[in-house]
Amino acid sequence: MPTPKKGPRLASSPAHERLMLANMATSLFMHGRITTTLPKAKRLRPLAERLITFAKRGDLHSRRRVMRVIRNKSVVHKLFTQIAEQMEQREGGYTRIVKIAPRKGDSAPAAIIELVTEPVSPKKAVVKEAEAATKVAADQAPVEAEANEAEKAE
Repeated sequence: MPTPKKGPRLASSPAHERLMLANMATSLFMHGRITTTLPKAKRLRPLAERLITFAKRGDLHSRRRVMRVIRNKSVVHKLFTQIAEQMEQREGGYTRIVKIAPRKGDSAPAAIIELVTEPVSPKKAVVKEAEAATKVAADQAPVEAEANEAEKAE
């Protein structure tokens, strides 16, 4: 039997863990941030980021893939309309984990996982615009040169 790669399960069974992560993802998209234990937040992050990537695609197949995990249609609608629109310029890193003081009852390490809502840094956006403009200018330069040569020939 191959050795497990992910480490110990968060819950008693894989099915329970899947359902727990689906519930946490639903709450994260509904409220924008949730407080949980650090191991749960670390396991939730890849799932949430994958769901946001599907939402950014926006097609029917992606919506159905997200509906496999998140059963609440209103949350899926919010994910595809509002959250995906906010994350349009971002190329990953949609969530942030912030460690907080340990939980009071059992002293478990606690964390806040939240959606990153700040806009992407303007420097990156300007660089992308400049690259796009350079590409367009390079494509138009040969066409303009041919038009000038044709006018001179006439």
